[in-house]
Amino acid sequence: MQPTAKRTAKNSVFLDLFQDKKNLLALYKTLHPEDADATEDTLDIITIENILTDNLYNDLGIMAGDDKLLLLLEAQSSWTINILIRILLYLAQSYHEYFDRTSQSLYKSTKVKMPKPELYVIYTGNRGRKPDMISLSKEFFDGADIDIEVKAKVIYESDDDNIINEYIVFCKVFNEQVKKQGMTKQAVTETIRICKDRNILRQYLSSKEVEVVTIMMSLFDEEQIMKSFIRSERHDEARETAARMIQDGELSLEKIAKYVPSLSLEELKELEAEIMQLA
Repeated sequence: MQPTAKRTAKNSVFLDLFQDKKNLLALYKTLHPEDADATEDTLDIITIENILTDNLYNDLGIMAGDDKLLLLLEAQSSWTINILIRILLYLAQSYHEYFDRTSQSLYKSTKVKMPKPELYVIYTGNRGRKPDMISLSKEFFDGADIDIEVKAKVIYESDDDNIINEYIVFCKVFNEQVKKQGMTKQAVTETIRICKDRNILRQYLSSKEVEVVTIMMSLFDEEQIMKSFIRSERHDEARETAARMIQDGELSLEKIAKYVPSLSLEELKELEAEIMQLA
């Protein structure tokens, strides 16, 4: 079987890229160019894995000193406002672990100390008319004054020369190559070649090219696995529906086939035979 590119390829690169403290500092400096005191030693990654049901690995948490918590979530090229819910859950879990890590109790009278949150969404698709800022109250409650609020700055491709923009361009090049060559190794290697030629993440891709290819490749296409699972679930549901209609006895198999088009007439006949044997 020919290896195929992972559906989460860009997500994996997103985290791997910023595991390097030099790149992490460059990212922080992009967001806070005024912070002259920031160094590699003042930044710590606190990324939380597996806190959401779909096991997202492309959400990056950063502690900057003792007073600043930055959360960066990648929205990829398919926009969904549900990312605000991801941020809310991620933020709550991050604070939970922060209080545990700093031995602070929420049940004592002493007010706990907590870092100031900064929330960002990195969007790797085309901007269109999407906003610079998204908020929970506006998107989910029509701007009502609700008891909890989440706001996040959205970062798009720009003309700026910084590591975040380079990552977004890398993703767009990858999308273009996938359209031409499918989810293949050729799409991955060509993405790396193009980006190095264009000086996009050049140092990272040159120094870790083998690792990057490994990260982006997998023998099993996770998207296809999920589609297969969904098809299986829908097929089971269709069989249950058809079985009830057959047991009811009011419709012919030809009629049932029209109401349950995912099952062929032959499948319906086999299902009818199974039901008759159990009767």
